[in-house]
Amino acid sequence: MKFDSVDAILDFAISKEEEAADFYTQMAARMSKSHVKAVFEQFALEEKSHKAKLQQVKAGKLLLTSKQKIMDLKIVDVMVDNRFDDGDFDVQEAMLTAMNSEKASFKLYNDLAKATDNPGLKETFMALAQEEAKHKLQFEIDYDDHIFQEN
Repeated sequence: MKFDSVDAILDFAISKEEEAADFYTQMAARMSKSHVKAVFEQFALEEKSHKAKLQQVKAGKLLLTSKQKIMDLKIVDVMVDNRFDDGDFDVQEAMLTAMNSEKASFKLYNDLAKATDNPGLKETFMALAQEEAKHKLQFEIDYDDHIFQEN
């Protein structure tokens, strides 16, 4: 995908964060287990926070930085394709779908960082990539604690 301006890159990233927030809100509504529902609600809030940060970056009010590298347990890398439909969704499918979504967001921000020559924007996208990696790790840990232990 080619972008003709920094604003176009930021608009694209903002729309992806909106989609992620909507996705997690929908997932939360489908969960019967309250702790899983709460996890998805929290992630919806975090994605809305990412959107707000990107809007501040676009307005010239904020640049993000990150020094921390997030570990990847790679649970989702070998398990299932990212999919979402109107049928029933169990907790395991929901968690795996969420991991895939965060993995895709991590890749998106890494790709956006590579696509810009602006050092501040590059650092901002790298920071957002690390936040997405942290989200994926949180889902992987929760998955390991609750799903693997139950199976």
